[in-house]
Amino acid sequence: MASEELAQKLQRRLLLEESGAAAEGDEEEAAAPCPGEEERSCLAASADAELSAKLARRHDINEGAAQPRRAAVFNPYTEFKEFSRRQIKDMERMFRLYDSGRDGYIDLMELKLMMEKLGAPQTHLGLKNMIKEVDEDFDGKLSFREFLLIFHKAAAGELEEDSGLLTLAKLSEIDVSIEGVKGAKNFFEAKVQALSSASKFEAEIRAEQDERKREEEERKHRRAAFRELKSAFTQ
Repeated sequence: MASEELAQKLQRRLLLEESGAAAEGDEEEAAAPCPGEEERSCLAASADAELSAKLARRHDINEGAAQPRRAAVFNPYTEFKEFSRRQIKDMERMFRLYDSGRDGYIDLMELKLMMEKLGAPQTHLGLKNMIKEVDEDFDGKLSFREFLLIFHKAAAGELEEDSGLLTLAKLSEIDVSIEGVKGAKNFFEAKVQALSSASKFEAEIRAEQDERKREEEERKHRRAAFRELKSAFTQ
């Protein structure tokens, strides 16, 4: 069913691209000759090859024979700028908590456990639909980037009220209120908030560094106190 739907969408896109190329050729007919049949045939062949590759990939996924694709390295702090550094770290902790397989993904059973722990158990079909909403690579599980997309869509108001993903975002205890330029009402407010967001990001990094230094100092004091206590007993 999914393969047929994908094929129809790609076929419609191909027809639109061909009709657009033909319309552009008609407009420039007076100044230049229309594209030749050979060029259109080449474009159609390229589109057909792309369509065939996508259909073959979809078929392999359905049959469970698809080879996993290497995930592109991404920086969550630059890609999801609407969230603060602390918010993204909270999401990462939550993701790792339920990634019981430690493979960098949340599969259907791990998502099932997550929703049960959050107090909003879902049906098997409901869980599959939740994954499908953000499953960009059609592998049937959630990568960390796809997990972040849940909160991105929730903050942008792109999820339906009855969506299981919206329930997840609401019950996760992670504040997904929109920050930075997305909440600005005009250009000048956007500029001010953009600068404020950058300063806040730097402040959070400094706070984390200070926290690590403080913890290291406390460990040093504890070790020194332990050595003094040990020497007192050995005298």
